[in-house]
Amino acid sequence: MIAGDVVPARLQELVDQYGDLDIVTVDGDISREDTTTRLVAAAKGRIDVVANVAGIMDGFLPAGEVDDATWERVFGINVTGMMRLIRAALPVMAAGGGGSIVNVTSEAGLRGGAAGVAYTASKHAVIGLTRNTSVMYSAQHIRCNAVAPGGVQTNIEAPMLSALAGSVLGPVFQHVLPPVASADQLAAAITWLASADSANVTGIVLASDGGWSAV
Repeated sequence: MIAGDVVPARLQELVDQYGDLDIVTVDGDISREDTTTRLVAAAKGRIDVVANVAGIMDGFLPAGEVDDATWERVFGINVTGMMRLIRAALPVMAAGGGGSIVNVTSEAGLRGGAAGVAYTASKHAVIGLTRNTSVMYSAQHIRCNAVAPGGVQTNIEAPMLSALAGSVLGPVFQHVLPPVASADQLAAAITWLASADSANVTGIVLASDGGWSAV
């Protein structure tokens, strides 16, 4: 298994926690193409599954307040880095007879009132990336699906930096936001889409949000 993270200490914690597994770690910023290159090279010619889970928030900044740096950084990690990893992995997967790609989008990819404009737009883009990849590469036995979580217990930072967003979204969150999920609960959805148990599933967006998308 290849594991990537921008913080080397977190990778070491993973290795220490699962010492019985063969884990190769690659530290680096997923928005940089050299990180993508090193991740794929670490697989040494065999990739069965790609799980794109990296992501950052945007301070809930609406279109009238978002700055260029936030917009570009959010898209660089949430969309461009994901695209580059998929692009680099596809030839290796195809040569091996196929595989499964699982992308993490968000509840913000399904609605307009879950985050700021940069995060919302980026997670909508992830769904487009997922569906197009599914269509284009199904004949090569490569599946591509997405998981759309609500709140999950991770280290992602989600400050509310906009008074406008607070006034608009605050009341909504108080009434319809479900309990925050554990990382294990989200991992279960990703693992299912990655596994042969979902062999006939491709191009879908699986909501793993405690029912938020049903409200």
